[in-house]
Amino acid sequence: MSSMIARAAAAVLLALGAQDLPKGWNAESFLPNPRLERAPRIDGDLSEWKDFAFTDGVWDLARLRQAPWYDPAVNRLTIHPGETGRPEEDLNARYYMAWDDEYLYLGAEVHDNVNDTIDPQPEPKRWYFKDSVCWFIQAPRRPGSRPFGRGDNAFCFVIDPSYPASGAWWRHGDAARTYIEEPLPAKAVTYALRMNPWGGKGGDFIFEARIRMAEVFPKSDPDWRPPKIGDEYGIEIVHTDPDGGDYGGHFLIYGRGDDDATWGRMRLVGPIAPIERKSR
Repeated sequence: MSSMIARAAAAVLLALGAQDLPKGWNAESFLPNPRLERAPRIDGDLSEWKDFAFTDGVWDLARLRQAPWYDPAVNRLTIHPGETGRPEEDLNARYYMAWDDEYLYLGAEVHDNVNDTIDPQPEPKRWYFKDSVCWFIQAPRRPGSRPFGRGDNAFCFVIDPSYPASGAWWRHGDAARTYIEEPLPAKAVTYALRMNPWGGKGGDFIFEARIRMAEVFPKSDPDWRPPKIGDEYGIEIVHTDPDGGDYGGHFLIYGRGDDDATWGRMRLVGPIAPIERKSR
């Protein structure tokens, strides 16, 4: 009888825990973000740390269509005159994340047929009208739905090798305000781009960045504390790809937009070992 009661109680707790999770996620779903034991050099080459980071493989539209957060109105790519090829040739990418006591590390290896950094109505905060990769992070994670605000951050990087002043952008809230838009402070970020790294298409790139957490997260949420294993943050990745249009397509991964209640759970975990390939 006691085991039956325990199972019933566990089921109730599971159901309660699932109430604040995105549709399609269950109470055990989280993305494990590993701790790095050695800090990498930020130079557009991920080989020092990508085997020790979180990644869950290649994302393209075919995979996104199977995801619980998929919405064809926003997860889409556009085709413009002169463009050819299949959707996976338009855009596909691997994304990487890791952390240590000081930094959050972000990376991407991207195959893109066109590099577009031209905004038809230029404005610094309009990173989403250009090729860009943006990590939305809620730190710490707070269950429940609310407007983009306290604890919410978007670290957005325009894929422009000229590194313009607005190329590293920070959308965030704080204890009283929503949608604060400003460049990422120089002392908070180091990032690098490597264009056409595989010698194929000019739009291909590798992106690498580190965010000094203590420079950004406490300004967004005074409850943030220095990272430790077991901490949970909210996570979403937004990858924009206009390809010469006024407002192009997006990949939205692990979430459905600015509503942080739809974002996935990212848990800080200890170091991981690289995937081992067995010899014959």
